[in-house]
Amino acid sequence: MSDLGLNLRGRVAVVTGGSRGIGRALVARFAEAGVNVAINYVRDEAAADETRRAAEARGVRALVFRGDVSRVGEAEALARQTFENFGRLDFLVCNAGLWEGAPVEEMTEDLWNRVIDTNLKGTWAACRAAVPYMKRQGSGRIVIVSSTAGQRGESFYSSYAASKGGQISFTKSLAVELARHGVNVNAVAPGWVRTEMTAGALSGESARREAEASIPLGRVAEPEDVAGPVVFLCSDWARHVTGEVLNVNGGSVLCG
Repeated sequence: MSDLGLNLRGRVAVVTGGSRGIGRALVARFAEAGVNVAINYVRDEAAADETRRAAEARGVRALVFRGDVSRVGEAEALARQTFENFGRLDFLVCNAGLWEGAPVEEMTEDLWNRVIDTNLKGTWAACRAAVPYMKRQGSGRIVIVSSTAGQRGESFYSSYAASKGGQISFTKSLAVELARHGVNVNAVAPGWVRTEMTAGALSGESARREAEASIPLGRVAEPEDVAGPVVFLCSDWARHVTGEVLNVNGGSVLCG
């Protein structure tokens, strides 16, 4: 099995929200590069186990950990159990996310809190838990899966856009804070991606065509289109990249 020339073999990655969609593609790409993986999930145990088996079939170790990373104690348990089982923690990908919205005057406090807690607080809690292990090693990579919504906003999904914008500011803050400890922190900002989360919005022919028309490359991304850039940011090829937001949106949002 080749490590794709990325010098990643034997490293250990934690992927939050790792059982489906982008998370599942991330686990597969890491496994292809020889990276052992801790797969975090909340509800779908069968999907998490299937993702684990697919990773193991590529010759790496993969373990499944259930936990809601928006709860500090569960985020701490994820990092601790990863280190106890693998002996190191090299990469953290904060991918767990929720896309729910409503017109602002109809948005309930529960919806707002649920989205902010999952997307933003969960990112903070996962990083808070993983960073001590990375500092101890003197190296690490954190990649936060944000969104174009965090760059330009998204009508009727203001809670989601706020959480994703917060992730971008959090990325830049941590990049400076952790640089002297050998930890690089970056984000990716996908646009439309064909996952379970967007299946409803893209289910109609007219909705799909409208989405494609907004993308200069003319197609909705597959989860693998996001996973590849994340693995790159974890590699030595990106060792001098930190505080960056890598746009993975087919040209739909161009931010310098």
